Amino acid sequence: MEVSMFLNTLTPKFYVALTGTSSLISGLILIFEWWYFRKYGTSFIEQVSVSHLRPLLGGVDNSSPTNSNTSNGDADSNRQSVSECKVWRNPLNLFRGAEYNRYTWVTGREPLTYYDMNLSAQDHQTFFTCDSDHLRPADAIMQKAWRERNPQARISAAHQSLELEDCATASILLAEEEATTIVEAEKLFKQALKAGEGCYRRSQQLQHHGAQYEAQHRRDTNVLVYIKRRLAMCSRKLGRTREAVKMLRDLMKEFPLLSMFNIHENLLESLLELQNYADVQAVLAKYDDISLPKSATICYTAALLKARAVSDKFSPEAASRRGLSTAEMNAVEAIHRAVEFNPHVPKYLLEMKSLILPPEHILKRGDSEAIAYAFFHLQHWKRVEGALNLLHCTWEGTFRMIPYPLEKGHLFYPYPICTETADRELLPTVFHEVSVYPKKELPFFILFTAGLCSFTAMLALLTHQFPELMGVFAKAFLSTLFAPLNFIMEKVESILPSSLWHQLTRI
Repeated sequence: MEVSMFLNTLTPKFYVALTGTSSLISGLILIFEWWYFRKYGTSFIEQVSVSHLRPLLGGVDNSSPTNSNTSNGDADSNRQSVSECKVWRNPLNLFRGAEYNRYTWVTGREPLTYYDMNLSAQDHQTFFTCDSDHLRPADAIMQKAWRERNPQARISAAHQSLELEDCATASILLAEEEATTIVEAEKLFKQALKAGEGCYRRSQQLQHHGAQYEAQHRRDTNVLVYIKRRLAMCSRKLGRTREAVKMLRDLMKEFPLLSMFNIHENLLESLLELQNYADVQAVLAKYDDISLPKSATICYTAALLKARAVSDKFSPEAASRRGLSTAEMNAVEAIHRAVEFNPHVPKYLLEMKSLILPPEHILKRGDSEAIAYAFFHLQHWKRVEGALNLLHCTWEGTFRMIPYPLEKGHLFYPYPICTETADRELLPTVFHEVSVYPKKELPFFILFTAGLCSFTAMLALLTHQFPELMGVFAKAFLSTLFAPLNFIMEKVESILPSSLWHQLTRI
C-alpha cells in the first residue's frame, strides 16, 4: 500500500530527471570505455573485474604454470615473441634530405616518428663508430655528431670533420641529410667511397694485430658496405637499373656473410624492375629457405612469380565451374602463404588503403613492413597482367585456414600480438591509421553501455514529449515490478500475529 502511495506521488518531471540522469551517466561511461579501448585495446571494466574483483571472489588464475613443462613452454613462447617483434632496418629506406625532407616541405607533415629516428641514430652509432675513434680527430667529431638530435648540428659537425680530413662517415651524413637531390647524394657517396676504401684496406692489413684493430676493421667494413649499397640505390632511383643490379651482385659476392643487411631484397626489387623473372627465381631459390628468416618481400615475390604463370587467363567464374588447375592451385597456395606471413599487404596492393612514405625501420609481419613492401612493389604487381585480380579473388581465403591466428598458425608461427604497439611507434599515427590484425571485437561492456545509454536517452525524450502517457506506463511498470513483493508482504502479515508484526515494524 505504501509503495502504491509513493508511486502516485511521483510527477512526470521526476521520470524525465531520472531517465535523463541515467542516460548522461551511461553516456559518460561509454565515452570513457571507448577511449580506454582505443588506447589500450581492452575494456576498463573487464580489466578491473579480472584484476581486482576476481581474486576477492576466490577466482583461480589459470594462466599460472602448474608444472615445469608449462614454465618451459611459456619461456619458449616468450623468446619467440621477442624474436618475432624485433625491429629491422628497412632495406629500401629513403634518403632523409632528398626524399623525406622534400615531403615535409610540400605537405608540412613529418613522415618519420621520433622513435624511428632514434633507432636510426642507434644504428649509426653501432655501425659507424668504434672505441678507437678518439685517436683520429675527424672520427672523434663524427662520434659526437651521430649522437646529436639536432639535424643542423649534425650537418655542421660533418662539415667540420671534412675540413680536417677526407672522412667517409662525414660524407655519408651529408649525403643522407643535407643533399636535396639523389644526384647530389650520389656525388657525396662517391666521395665517401674513396675515403672508405682507403680506410678499409688499411684496417684489413692490421685487423689481426689486436682487438682494437679488429673493431676498426669491422667498422670500416660496415661503412664500405653501406656506401656501396646506397650508391646502388642511387643508380636504381636515377634509372640506371642494370648498373644497380651489377653493383648489388658484386657487393653480395664481396661480403657474402653480411646477410643481416638484407641486400638481396634490394636486388629482388631491381630485377623485378627489369622484368628479369628468371634471375628473381634464382635469388628466391637461395633465400626462400626454411632455415632463413622470412620477409614480406620474399613471400609476396614468390607469390607474384607463381601468379604470373596463370593470372593472365584466370577467371573466378571459370575456376568455380571446372576447378583450379595445378598451376592455379600453386599460385593460390603461394598467395595464402604470403598473406599468412603479413596480412596487411593486400589492402595496400589492392589500393583499399592509402600508402604513406615507408619508415626507416620495419616490424616483420606488421603494418610498417606492409607499407614498405607495397610502396616499392605495387608497380611490379600492376605490371603482371591479372596478378592483382587473382590476389583480390583469393587473399581473404587465408583467414578461413587460420581462424585463431594468435593461438595457432598454419605455415608460420602464430601471429605476434606485439605488432600493433610497435607499429604505432614506427608509423605517424597523426595522419595514418595503423592496420590491426586480427581485428579486435568490441568488449561486452562497451556494447552494454551503448545500449543502456541509447535506451535511457529514448525514455527521457519520450517522457519529455508525452509526460502523462509515460507516467502511466512508468507507474504500471513499477506496480508490476513490485507486485510480487506486495504479495509476499501481505502473506507475511496474514501469517504473523498482529502484535509481533507491530513490534517488527517498530524495530
